[in-house]
Amino acid sequence: MKSMTIPELYEYLCSPQFQNENSGNIFYNYYIYQYPANKEYEMRRQVQEFKEKLERPTNFVDALVLDLFKVFCEYLSSEKFGDTSLLDDTFEEDKIHPDMVTNELTTEANSDNFISFVSHKIDEHINSDNGYKHPYVFIHGIGKMFPYLRTNVFLTRYEKYNDTSRYKIILFYPGHQEGNSFSLFDTLEDSHTYRATLLVNK
Repeated sequence: MKSMTIPELYEYLCSPQFQNENSGNIFYNYYIYQYPANKEYEMRRQVQEFKEKLERPTNFVDALVLDLFKVFCEYLSSEKFGDTSLLDDTFEEDKIHPDMVTNELTTEANSDNFISFVSHKIDEHINSDNGYKHPYVFIHGIGKMFPYLRTNVFLTRYEKYNDTSRYKIILFYPGHQEGNSFSLFDTLEDSHTYRATLLVNK
């Protein structure tokens, strides 16, 4: 099975049935769109274009776009230690103890505090009363989170905050599926994400 083309994906996103939060799998609202890793910059632009086009009166959909790595940096900036943030502290420590910093960032990326931070952003958007529908959360930047946070770990940890009846998470993944596992950047094994539905041509 091949991933949908960009026009096919956009048509799918425009479908009233798919926009219905209660359609699809009522237990898991995770959807993965795979693309070649060398198309990363093109896909970032495409995600923003999806958002802009969906806002037009024909759809009136306001999709939340989250670059997971940027959200992680925002989270680190919000964590204060005296007069400095965890992000500033990380930059300084990285010059002296890079391995220790990698371990610290991995711990933070996998922490419930960070996942809760992401959840708060999503809730804030979904609950906004701006006259638009809010059926989608677009998440990209997964590649930039490697090796700190793996895709399956993020999706699993987010489950405790997830409300499957209110929105669908579309995860843009730079890689492909190999059997029951995913291959990040088409080269690195990224474990099993069995609870996500692949957006493919059937």
